[in-house]
Amino acid sequence: MKFSIGGSLKLAFRPWVEGLENIPERGPAILASNHLSFSDSFFLPAVLDRKVTFIAKAEYFTAPGVKGKLTAAFFKGVGQLPVDRSGARGAGEAAIKAGIQVVESGGLFGIYPEGTRSPDGRLYRGKPGGLARVALATGAPVIPVAMIDTEKIQPPGQVMPKLMRPGIRIGKPLDFSRYQGMDGDRFILRSVTDEVMYEIMKLSGQEYVDIYATAAKRQLADEVKAKAEEAKRAQKQAQAAGDEDGRAQSQERAGDEDGTERSGA
Repeated sequence: MKFSIGGSLKLAFRPWVEGLENIPERGPAILASNHLSFSDSFFLPAVLDRKVTFIAKAEYFTAPGVKGKLTAAFFKGVGQLPVDRSGARGAGEAAIKAGIQVVESGGLFGIYPEGTRSPDGRLYRGKPGGLARVALATGAPVIPVAMIDTEKIQPPGQVMPKLMRPGIRIGKPLDFSRYQGMDGDRFILRSVTDEVMYEIMKLSGQEYVDIYATAAKRQLADEVKAKAEEAKRAQKQAQAAGDEDGRAQSQERAGDEDGTERSGA
């Protein structure tokens, strides 16, 4: 299924690729990419000859009915690995364990250090847990990857994707084997993550923001909420002002009518 899906994507969107020679023909590696769109996990595997395994919510593989089965088959076909999000530390620990298993079996493990999609196309601070811990636990090389313009294919709220050419830049492998076994040192984890994010930034040309994307999303959500509340207050004030004007006009008319009646009397 990978080849049929990948072939269809390449035929329809014709993604351009730079740096394919940096992907090893065999052996383990970690592909660390920026994350602009839901489609990133499909376009990257589509241009590679080797299977890339990404992490996906287990719910995608267990939904009931025909639609659920088709969804599960699709995600399996494009190399997605189900991860149980339950438990004390949720998907984080499960994803790390799954990534280590993929790498130790000699495969390519795909991960997004930002932890979530960019809310505005900028590159955000990488989370030090997943990427660095898998790299230091296995000693596998980390290959930085930049997805280009994938967020423009299907922006939020747009049902039909736009046929355009996204791009993929693949950087040279980074060797962190000198830190192998030091995955319990948070300063090492931070250093490894920041080095990878710097290489992704150079490949993608994105503006870098030194906060987590999850925090940026909360800020944007708070701003949208604040604007909505401000608009609601303004609407209420306008309505109240209109009601007050209406009452004043009614009283004025009533006074005029009363004065006319008394004059007539």
